[in-house]
Amino acid sequence: MRLATLPGLAAVSLALAACVAQPPGPPPPSGEAAMIEANRKADAYLRNGDLEGAARQYREAVRVARSVEDAEGIAMNAINLSIVYQRMGRSEDARASLGLLLDKSPLVFSQEYMAQAALRRALLDMDDRRASAGEWLDRAAAYCGRGCTVSDAILNVRGQLALDAGRPDQAATNARSALSASRATGDRAEQANALRLLGEIAIRTGDGAAAATYLGEALAIDRDLAVPRKIYLDLVALGRASALRGDRGAARSYYERARAVSEADRDAGGAAQARALIDALGDAVQARQPSPGPP
Repeated sequence: MRLATLPGLAAVSLALAACVAQPPGPPPPSGEAAMIEANRKADAYLRNGDLEGAARQYREAVRVARSVEDAEGIAMNAINLSIVYQRMGRSEDARASLGLLLDKSPLVFSQEYMAQAALRRALLDMDDRRASAGEWLDRAAAYCGRGCTVSDAILNVRGQLALDAGRPDQAATNARSALSASRATGDRAEQANALRLLGEIAIRTGDGAAAATYLGEALAIDRDLAVPRKIYLDLVALGRASALRGDRGAARSYYERARAVSEADRDAGGAAQARALIDALGDAVQARQPSPGPP
């Protein structure tokens, strides 16, 4: 899901004044400069697949932000740290990081960041199959109010929870709402998430052809956005859709591609899961296996 500020390669626009050099601005305060440097290093570690290094830098950024009571800096970096911890499989550490916002605090955080933190907590609990996921999602929606940057993501997660609870019709309603809303706002990451969810719903209801269409659209977006983990999820789901249609050759090809993407992304868990799916192709119930956990 597209949440607060996991750093990536930013597109920077440079405005050139007409042959006049602009005087340098004042340097940022020392605390802000330290957080900027920690985020720069975290970005480099993430590009190299070093999640532990990224986590270390986010912890340092949180420490600096807390030392100067920078509520925005605490919120942004605590959420980023929770995302990295979740990728590392450290769910309790991820929850503890979010607790800096969600537990009682003397600092006041914006409703926007509170919505993002509650949504991340819902995703953690959904990944761990905890019943509290729905409660945290409701809290995220309450913080979000009439609209925030994670409005579309909340719809998608609500749809995933409905699908996990065996309510595919309700899941499809939420996914279509998320798809329509994300197209209106131009949020391509959530468009892909909605399309992937619709593909998963089609697989669960036995419609491999519809699943392949939705998942193909999701893959095109995720490849354009260059998000390895989402590309992996798309490829695995396309493999399951192919297996459902009886095309074991296509399923194997998709799983092999998913394995290659995970290995290149240094995602050992994803690569192992892709290999297991390849090995399990002879199993008649392969297409009905649960999908990989949420991103």
